[in-house]
Amino acid sequence: MTCDHLVCANCNGRVSDGRCPVCRANRARIQEQQSPFAALSPAMLLALLAGLLAVALIARQALA
Repeated sequence: MTCDHLVCANCNGRVSDGRCPVCRANRARIQEQQSPFAALSPAMLLALLAGLLAVALIARQALA
């Protein structure tokens, strides 16, 4: 989840703008909860999966 589309109930501004202390606290909390894979695009995740699959297939052939 990103804070780009969230609206603060305190100041009615976007949380990503950080207008008030509530916005800044929630933005910091959301950024702490993000996983390391949150910044990766779906295309990059598919490329990583394809690479892992290729490595697994090569390792399987080497052992056979």
